[in-house]
Amino acid sequence: MSDEHGFSTRAIHAGQEADPLTGAVVTPIYQVSTYKQDGIGGFRSGYEYSRSANPTRSALEECLAALEGGSRGFAFASGLAGQDTVCRALLVPGDHVVVPSDAYGGTYRYFNKVARPQGVEHSIAAIADVDAVRAAIRPGRTRMVWVETPTNPLLGVADVEAIAEVAHSVGALLVVDNTFATAYLQNPLALGADIVVHSTTKYSGGHSDVVGGAVITRGGVTAAGREDVEERIAFHQNAIGGVAGPFDAWLTLRGLKTLAIRMERHCDNAERVVDFLAGHPAVSQVLYPGLPTHANHDVAARQMRRFGGMVSFRLRKGEDAAVKACAAVSLWTLGESLGGVESLIEHPARMTHASVAGTELEVPGDLIRLSVGIEDVDDLIADLREALDVHG
Repeated sequence: MSDEHGFSTRAIHAGQEADPLTGAVVTPIYQVSTYKQDGIGGFRSGYEYSRSANPTRSALEECLAALEGGSRGFAFASGLAGQDTVCRALLVPGDHVVVPSDAYGGTYRYFNKVARPQGVEHSIAAIADVDAVRAAIRPGRTRMVWVETPTNPLLGVADVEAIAEVAHSVGALLVVDNTFATAYLQNPLALGADIVVHSTTKYSGGHSDVVGGAVITRGGVTAAGREDVEERIAFHQNAIGGVAGPFDAWLTLRGLKTLAIRMERHCDNAERVVDFLAGHPAVSQVLYPGLPTHANHDVAARQMRRFGGMVSFRLRKGEDAAVKACAAVSLWTLGESLGGVESLIEHPARMTHASVAGTELEVPGDLIRLSVGIEDVDDLIADLREALDVHG
């Protein structure tokens, strides 16, 4: 596969040549732990032990790299396993990281409760504001700027190209969590990011049946001007061992094949839901990058193909109304996570972001987050209307 091939062509074929033994057109599940060697050190196609490499995982990693336009992909057991590996590989005690003021609760928990006790400090910045990111940097100590765009759950948008310039000017790496946008809607590496991370549990897998994570690197990047980023991550992936299992890798690879057509439907449905919410009297604010009123709508329009399937909104009557509305729907599923074919609704302050209550990242209690699925959108809107009419 080359960059000249279209997205769906790469999603279906990159790393997934027909099996040379049987001609099977789908990558087999190599449910194996170890491999016969042709003499001591005589590895067949480089496979020795499945923590180090597995053919099913290799196919997924090659596909992920092709979709993001990266040099190399790495598949993990979860998004946080990938994040942990990146940070352990590239940060040491005394280093400093800039973290979004609107970030996934698990990401903030990691930096606050895991990395900080190990000597890696962080500062919080409004990622949508390039000057705020610049002000949060500690010259000589900041080694990484961590960005989500769009952010979770307030759908903030970061100017990846501008922040890359800021980070690189002080010798820091830019890491972009591309989970919400997916590789189909946005390619941060092409905008100057050094590393892209995903929770492949979400849109990449797309069917709420697998947990996984991914890291994709831009080749030729060094950490602190010395160590090769790609080689450091590869070493730590094997040394730490939080890798994707073969069946999980296979499920994610299957999901990627339909990512483009699913994302188009997610976006179509989300735009219709946004139009409905914007006109409902119970709603005080709709948060969606596709709205012209969004603070960084122009940035989103420049760096995204479309604006995604995630929508957040606030209710005029406050937190109690938001909680009741979440419980009143019947077609939308009340649950955490996102990016599956089914539509999910949740109350971030009490669910996905409960861990940041009382911190700088605390989210409004009147906020509801939607992961808009691919059902018939008229049914989704009717279900929301009934809940909001009664409890909004």
